[in-house]
Amino acid sequence: MALFAFARRATLAAAALLAAAPGLARADTMQSILSEGVLRVGVRADYRPWGFRDPAGEFVGMEIEMARAVAETLGVTPEFVPVVAANRMQFLEQGQIDLMIATMSDTAERRGIVGIVHPNYYSSGFNVIMPASVQVTEWEQLRGRDLCAIQGAWYNRLAQETYEVEIVAFTGTAEVETALRQGRCLGWLYDDNLIAVMLANPDWSDFHQPLESQRDTPWGLAVRLEDRDGPWGRFMSGMVAEWHRTGQLLAWENAAGISESPFLRRMHTALADHIAE
Repeated sequence: MALFAFARRATLAAAALLAAAPGLARADTMQSILSEGVLRVGVRADYRPWGFRDPAGEFVGMEIEMARAVAETLGVTPEFVPVVAANRMQFLEQGQIDLMIATMSDTAERRGIVGIVHPNYYSSGFNVIMPASVQVTEWEQLRGRDLCAIQGAWYNRLAQETYEVEIVAFTGTAEVETALRQGRCLGWLYDDNLIAVMLANPDWSDFHQPLESQRDTPWGLAVRLEDRDGPWGRFMSGMVAEWHRTGQLLAWENAAGISESPFLRRMHTALADHIAE
């Protein structure tokens, strides 16, 4: 496909580099993926509409489409490994997955643990979804109040330190939703773009998001830290750049029913203007 012509060239170049440099080949993940014919990708199974399971149990969502596109370009089979915020970096460090596309915000601390690939592929801030009966207008009104959240979310500690909220953390979204609906917390501290998707669903008609979003932060897909500057990391960097250039990320976002991200529009405009067709 013309869409992935750039990435296919990157694949061939990486394979040639690996063949010419045995020492590098032993250390790089690209060779293993091509040799085994399988790409193991850590994805979310509970984060609609970016990564989740449909009624038949199949993985679907925007990030799943990204993973499938990588596997298609490499000519290998994708193997999806469910991860959550609390274990996704560990799965990558331990070699259980080759690539992680799992709604992870790009922070300096995380860049020291895993190889976050640039350019980033998405962006979001954090906010709180709460029952419509809860009327607040300022973040300062949340001081000392319990907020449900997902373990490992980058903004949990930030919200605690900045607004002195009490975090009640759970492993997955289903547990958080149950706790929120049972009144075990005032609201759910979460990604603002996902809250917008939730509020568009009639199931959440009794909830609202009355506060301003905080700390818009880009999302990064990741390889193992030692792969970041090698053939595998460079290949994935090229894939993301191509998705921005062609508008493919915007297309996937639209297909998933997500409102257009200003970040994706800016990235597409910038790269489409400066990368030759």
